[in-house]
Amino acid sequence: MDYKIHQGRNVKRFREMLGIKQEALALDLGDDWNQKKISLLEQKETIENQLLEKISEVLKIPVEAFQNFDEEQAVNIIANTFSLDNGSIFNAHNTNPIFNPIETILKLHEEKIALYERMLKEKDEMMSRLEKLLEK
Repeated sequence: MDYKIHQGRNVKRFREMLGIKQEALALDLGDDWNQKKISLLEQKETIENQLLEKISEVLKIPVEAFQNFDEEQAVNIIANTFSLDNGSIFNAHNTNPIFNPIETILKLHEEKIALYERMLKEKDEMMSRLEKLLEK
């Protein structure tokens, strides 16, 4: 089955994603362009490479995007990747974390002990200062 990418439809999709109206695209393409001509262009299955390059320049999208983007394949990839069954990535459990949870707990415990030791040292310093003040 030989499926052709509809380049005109792709121009329309990308133009709409960018929030650009047909009139604005026509204005950017030059004096010989108007809204009706853009509408006809977007209905063409194949667009000449030179014109695709000009549209690519105006919309700042690579020519290959207009030539290769297939919405049906993109939808299939998304549908197969983000399903809600047990095999989906949303329900996946990470059985091989990139960190060791026990090491993380030990590190937190050590930080907690260091904090308590600092607090005790500060308390002792404060007590000695208070004792000196009381002696005066």
